[in-house]
Amino acid sequence: MSASEKTPTCVIIDTGATYHGKQGFDYFAGISRESAGSTGICMHLLTIPPGGRARPHLHEHHETAIYVLSGEAGMWYGEGLKQHMQVRAGQFVYIPANTPHLPYNPSASEPVTAVLARTDPNEQESVKEYEAEDPGIPA
Repeated sequence: MSASEKTPTCVIIDTGATYHGKQGFDYFAGISRESAGSTGICMHLLTIPPGGRARPHLHEHHETAIYVLSGEAGMWYGEGLKQHMQVRAGQFVYIPANTPHLPYNPSASEPVTAVLARTDPNEQESVKEYEAEDPGIPA
């Protein structure tokens, strides 16, 4: 370890700070290389407002795990965003590395809140936009 590197230690992160991600959502800053010096994980809190939609994207070389705290969300995923799932409070979602996806909140009145963890310690480095037509809301 060089003199310029910090010795790893335990860190508390308050949820007050936010940032706007490449995906199109505002995130509460959580655990990351930038905030805590983590080297193998990042974890954030996300609230998707009613009717909110991400831009189609993927996380290059990194897996994502999600736990939905409140509300219900939909997600288009896979090549061409042809597959779809619905998830609700109390459920976990796993997204393999390099899997295109587009999460959204189908509710006109209720937000969706979730905890997200990714194997990339950097907040936005592995986020890559994915060119695909937005499939909309399933019938």
